[in-house]
Amino acid sequence: MLNAILIAIDVASALVLIFLILLHSGRGGGLSDMFGGGQLGGSMAGSTVVERNLDRLTVIAAIIFIFSSVILALRVD
Repeated sequence: MLNAILIAIDVASALVLIFLILLHSGRGGGLSDMFGGGQLGGSMAGSTVVERNLDRLTVIAAIIFIFSSVILALRVD
């Protein structure tokens, strides 16, 4: 039962992590351009509140993914 919960957490965190990484605006843009991220002009293109919050969410999702993956790997009998 615990393994099923850990697997669900691992898969969900992996999907969230992929989505959050795709939302980051890279050199050529990304999915964030679809949601208005590409509309920022010259001086506004720095680290905005939205970008900082997106960074924080990405780090949190990565930590959850790594933690659940390690726990699953250690539970293999």
